[in-house]
Amino acid sequence: MHSSALFLIEFGAIILGLGLLGRFAGRFQFSPIPLYLLAGLAFGEGGLLPLGASEDFVAIGAEIGVILLLLMLGLEYTASDLVTNLKTQYPAGLVDFTLNALPGAAMALLLGWGPVAAVVLAGVTWISSSGVIAKVMADLGRLGNRETPVILSVLVLEDLAMAMYLPIITALLAGVSLAAGSITLAVALGVAGLVLFLAVRFGRVISRFVSSDDPEKLLLVVLGLTLLVAGIAQQLQVSAAVGAFLVGIALSGEVAEGAHNLLSPLRDLFAAVFFVFFGLHTDPASIPPVLLPALALAVITAGTKIATGYWAARRAGISVKGRWRAGGTLVARGEFSIVIAGLAVTAGVEPALGPLATAYVLVLVIVGPLTARYTEPIARRLTARRRRNEAPAPAPAPAATLPESPQTVDDSPVGRE
Repeated sequence: MHSSALFLIEFGAIILGLGLLGRFAGRFQFSPIPLYLLAGLAFGEGGLLPLGASEDFVAIGAEIGVILLLLMLGLEYTASDLVTNLKTQYPAGLVDFTLNALPGAAMALLLGWGPVAAVVLAGVTWISSSGVIAKVMADLGRLGNRETPVILSVLVLEDLAMAMYLPIITALLAGVSLAAGSITLAVALGVAGLVLFLAVRFGRVISRFVSSDDPEKLLLVVLGLTLLVAGIAQQLQVSAAVGAFLVGIALSGEVAEGAHNLLSPLRDLFAAVFFVFFGLHTDPASIPPVLLPALALAVITAGTKIATGYWAARRAGISVKGRWRAGGTLVARGEFSIVIAGLAVTAGVEPALGPLATAYVLVLVIVGPLTARYTEPIARRLTARRRRNEAPAPAPAPAATLPESPQTVDDSPVGRE
């Protein structure tokens, strides 16, 4: 009875605290993710008030949070949209991977963490935060801008890449052999391809099966189906998050819209719990030693994300202003970087990887909205200043000349000069 009461007190305090932090962040119009991470640091190992009774429940809630994040992401896109993006925007995806994943891998190798940690940190620096970016674009009133489809295309390609990347990470962290890892990846790709095929050909049938006019029944069916598929996917060593993402893709139309409205509050709740859980497993004392590498990585990958967005927007024929806006908007990292790092922390790959990822995300989730707002004005001012500096000095005005007449030339002082 005592432990049950303690659990209720602890978990109630966590939820109440998250609600207050979310309200505080909303009042000042910035993402609450850094506040959730800081709350986790405060209540975790080495924090101000470590938790005890509710930690196991928080762990389960965190796993549900990841599943709901990926499900809601899948609900945003139809299978035909994904196929179209793959066909037309894959060069932007390759540039995005090259410019943003390689710095993370290089940093891990420079720190001596080994190849597995390098693959993990590559994913942390590669994937932008869809949630933060969507909110920033809405807050800035840019959803109708010409560069917005380019931004969304890059995000969609990253989300699709997650379906292949997460099984690879899962296999590497589990320490399976190359053959077993190849089988896991093949299963993941096969399942993803099958789901996309079924969603394109039979999406309406699947949605009609799940559809219900009763919100309660729709919520239960969609949530139950998602958890079931996620559990089966995890049992096959594919990744629960990938399974949830594929369920979201398979649903479309009114069902997807209704499920999105019903699940949004649950997603926000459990996603907040997930960020707290990640912070719980990071000792605040372990952050200062990795703060400089995290800041260096944040500066480098902020620049590479801006370059990615600029290149992708230029390829789509967007104006220079739109190119800078696209690049600045893509800088924010958040939920998926923490998801990837959380897998490594749970597997115990590298003790310093979790603190570095926490510091890295804290920096970029704060800097991201600022770069989205100010990259284009700063670039415009710097360009204008450079043009003024490079402009040639104006030629001196020609001396005034008077008509050639003997009297004028002889009598005028100007003519004698």
